[in-house]
Amino acid sequence: MSSEERKNNETVQGGNGGEAVDDKRMDDPVSMFVLFSRFFAIAARRMEERLGEEGLQIMADSVREFGIERGKDIARRAAAKGQANDLLNYLSNYDMERSEEFGYDNDITAEAVRQEFRGCVFAETWMAEGQEKYGRIYCENIDPAIAYGYNENMVCEHDKIMYDDKKCTFCFRMKEAQEGKKEK
Repeated sequence: MSSEERKNNETVQGGNGGEAVDDKRMDDPVSMFVLFSRFFAIAARRMEERLGEEGLQIMADSVREFGIERGKDIARRAAAKGQANDLLNYLSNYDMERSEEFGYDNDITAEAVRQEFRGCVFAETWMAEGQEKYGRIYCENIDPAIAYGYNENMVCEHDKIMYDDKKCTFCFRMKEAQEGKKEK
């Protein structure tokens, strides 16, 4: 069996060569977050294998497009409730559930929405499976794109990232608020 065939076989069989895994977790369903993370890493790796850096750029562009569409949907959710697509209504209309697989705190004020994630099943999956390179494509692009899709005047500052800092921090602000503080 060639190395390429072996790699394909490992991907299909979960990377353990089809050996039985004696683990309680095998009885429980796998989280959709874990499944998404694994799929994304495979797709990104295949794009890189076929197209090199161009393939990785396609993945980054696709994440941004996906994020913008999600942001627009979050804005539609707010509008359906008669709410403005502003900072205060962002998280209350967010489209993705927050499971126990994410450990986080929110600090919401009129000036900013700050979030600190102490756990992230996406990043944890990519790190545990040696796929951080591909996970970073998602992590570095998704939240700024969602913010932009929600409101073109909203920016997302992603100062800390799980891979380097063991936590992720986000600060969402409106451009006008940032520009007004710079002028004073």
